[in-house]
Amino acid sequence: MEKKILEADSASAGFRIDKYLSLELPALSRSYIQKLVKDGLVLAGGTAVKSNYKLTGRERIQITIPEAEEPDILPEEMPLDIYYEDEDLLVVNKPKGMVVHPAAGHYSRTLVNGLLWHCKGSLSGINGVLRPGIVHRIDRDTTGLLVVCKNDAAHQAIAAQLKEHTITRRYRAIVHGVIREEDGTVNAPIGRHPTDRKKMAINRTNGKAAVTHYRVLERFRQYTYIECVLETGRTHQIRVHMSSIGHPLLGDTVYGPQKCPFPLEGQTLHAMTLGFVHPSSGEYMEFSAALPPYFQDLLEKLQ
Repeated sequence: MEKKILEADSASAGFRIDKYLSLELPALSRSYIQKLVKDGLVLAGGTAVKSNYKLTGRERIQITIPEAEEPDILPEEMPLDIYYEDEDLLVVNKPKGMVVHPAAGHYSRTLVNGLLWHCKGSLSGINGVLRPGIVHRIDRDTTGLLVVCKNDAAHQAIAAQLKEHTITRRYRAIVHGVIREEDGTVNAPIGRHPTDRKKMAINRTNGKAAVTHYRVLERFRQYTYIECVLETGRTHQIRVHMSSIGHPLLGDTVYGPQKCPFPLEGQTLHAMTLGFVHPSSGEYMEFSAALPPYFQDLLEKLQ
């Protein structure tokens, strides 16, 4: 068990306990914090709090983090496209159709299953047994680069960079419609859709801040090839933001047209470039993954 003590000040007054802890402890995911609260492992003034607890700004907060359990998730041998690896982390290029971590309906053949085999269990345990090593993720049908952490120190360092928006994340996408301007920014908070819990939406009441910058790379008769740069990393961020300005991603039947004129499996979105400061060396590292064949073939057809 690891115990952390935090002294809440007046600046935190009115914050819900899970939001406060996610800001103070960026290495812990919001859902994991909520589980700790539910399990009675978060105390304010010596008393276990409930999930709706709001800070007065004068509390002494104690959070107990259990030792990482041995995951029930089985290691599976599978090919992994690893761009870089050392004793602290690895950078992997995720293929289309692969789920990052186990969840309902997907408990095998995920990236985590492959990582457990490749790393022989040497992965950070901060985000719990279902997401060892996972600091950030991309959707099942999005391809591209992810950084995976092998120890908790590396995990905390990368999570802090994500919180501070200093990690470089550049994506390539094809969207419906012809974007007239050369570049732009979508600054709109994202939260759960009010009626469809499987979807995200622009939510100005309960959403989290989200910023996406985009620029046009090439225009076609009905579509536009763009680069997107993330400041934040909300769930489905690029998909929701581009749809909100009338340019949903080609192939995205969740946030765009139900029918796609091309035989695609999900949205045309590729996490091409990933850059961060290495947790141990302090050096900035940047990696780029070429467009996957299906994406390159589609561009050639549109051209």
